[in-house]
Amino acid sequence: MKRVLTLKDLTFFGIAAILGAGSFSSLGGAVFHGGPGVIILFVITAIACAFTAFCYSEFASRIPVAGSAYTYAYASFGELFAWIIGWALIMEYSIGNIYVAYSWSDYFTSFLEKLNIHMPEYLCTSYMEVKHAMADGSAAKDVLEAWNNAPVIGGLHIIFDLPALVINLLITYLVLRGIKESRNFSNVMVILKMIVVTMVILVGGYLVFSKGLTPNWKPANDAGIHSFMPNGFSGVMAAVSGVFFAYIGFDAVSVLAEESKNPQRDLPRGMILSLVICTVVYILLTLVLTGAVNYRNYEGIGDPLAFVFEKQNLNVGWMQFFVSIAAVIAMTSVLLVFQMGQPRIWMCMSRDGLLPSVFQKIHPKYKTPSFSTIVTGLVVGIPILFTDKTFVLDFTSIATLFAFVLVCGGVLLIPKREKEAGKFHIPYINGQFLFPAIIIGSLIIVYYFNHQYFQQLFNLHLTAEETKVAVAGIDPQKPEIIKYATDNAALAKETINISTIIFWIVCIIVSVITFVKKYSLVPLLGLGTCLYLLTGMTSKNWAWFSSWLVLGLIIYFLYGYRKSKLAAKS
Repeated sequence: MKRVLTLKDLTFFGIAAILGAGSFSSLGGAVFHGGPGVIILFVITAIACAFTAFCYSEFASRIPVAGSAYTYAYASFGELFAWIIGWALIMEYSIGNIYVAYSWSDYFTSFLEKLNIHMPEYLCTSYMEVKHAMADGSAAKDVLEAWNNAPVIGGLHIIFDLPALVINLLITYLVLRGIKESRNFSNVMVILKMIVVTMVILVGGYLVFSKGLTPNWKPANDAGIHSFMPNGFSGVMAAVSGVFFAYIGFDAVSVLAEESKNPQRDLPRGMILSLVICTVVYILLTLVLTGAVNYRNYEGIGDPLAFVFEKQNLNVGWMQFFVSIAAVIAMTSVLLVFQMGQPRIWMCMSRDGLLPSVFQKIHPKYKTPSFSTIVTGLVVGIPILFTDKTFVLDFTSIATLFAFVLVCGGVLLIPKREKEAGKFHIPYINGQFLFPAIIIGSLIIVYYFNHQYFQQLFNLHLTAEETKVAVAGIDPQKPEIIKYATDNAALAKETINISTIIFWIVCIIVSVITFVKKYSLVPLLGLGTCLYLLTGMTSKNWAWFSSWLVLGLIIYFLYGYRKSKLAAKS
């Protein structure tokens, strides 16, 4: 493969992957759940990603080949865990790109509307979104138009997202053509979207202060109390899928190892630089969004950066137009980087015999993994016809966190090495006493601020107060809806509590092992923070993720286990 990528290129690829659907789309839902306090979750997630980036960087320095977390898991945990993580990464890169394609379509059709070009609703939305909305009795104009105007064949309404399918096809072709073309295209898009995001921050920030909108940073909750976290910390944690999705992508840089000029030096720097830059951007964007508009108004908003400049908000029409163009550019670059990542992971899995050899086929002219690239295009394109954004968002976040946990754990298991000039080395800080002290200190602090914390943690049933909150605003004449809301709230509490109990148990066990083994503190902190973010995932996330893993294990034992190079050696 062609080694053409420099540190600047890798940093730009990182920014291209991170700064996209998260900032231009899922950020709206995150703000609605957490209010201004969602900034805290951005900081927590950034810290988790930073520790994880150090772990990725250590692996990238030692094993400078394509494959990302799959290759690292293979080196530290062995074949079975490598397959599991490779299978999970399909959810990050391929399934994640479905969400980005949907978001790209939303902004693209919005941009066309501003040019007075209207696409039929049934050609710019997903079938499942319309079906679910109709089942819920939605009266939204676009939903009704899509359902009523769609062609019907054999009783089936023909509804699909045409722009999402077209952009997936074009990006697949670009990735197939070569890394140099992809690099040049990505770099131009990153520069353009950074200019636009900077303008959003400057213009929006100026108007927030000049119009005296800063009280929006302490909005009133349902009880009338003004707070930076109007829905409490539980509300902030409810936004974990959307916030974490905003950071997905920095690890995609590691799959470009075999196309980097100096991967052992530049891959770690590219990941960390892109992560730092994007964290600052996310915090500033969140301050602008929550200052310009009350957080409650972001419910169901898929284009938050354009929304703040609408007539009823900051009323800056030209910025709306500007943001629409930027969003199309931003999410095109995300599609590009993710679509580059997946084929290279499949290529590495094929080299190890876990997939058929055709997956490692390199195009004789373009020098790209051609078959894997085309299959990736199909894996992204076909589900666009029968999935929706909410499902894909949650599915992607939990898989990526799972991969991060294994990467951080893997660093703890690989042997120490002597420092070499020009190569990245994760800073070694003896965690023998520090990590157990952090865990014990965290437990003490939690108990100090909430003496009922552990009692509440082991109480898996809704209290009377929680039941009131769950059914607030529901018509008392509709007992079936009250039961549905109560059951959902109870299941959510049970899932979060059980996840949190497991989190503390794992942390205590790891603390004991660390006291004996003297593990390094940085990967331990990465492991702990990623595990904590997993406690915010719902039962539905865990159910789908578990089903996906089971399917992957079936494929592994039917094919990979018997065909792998390790099996051939034995």
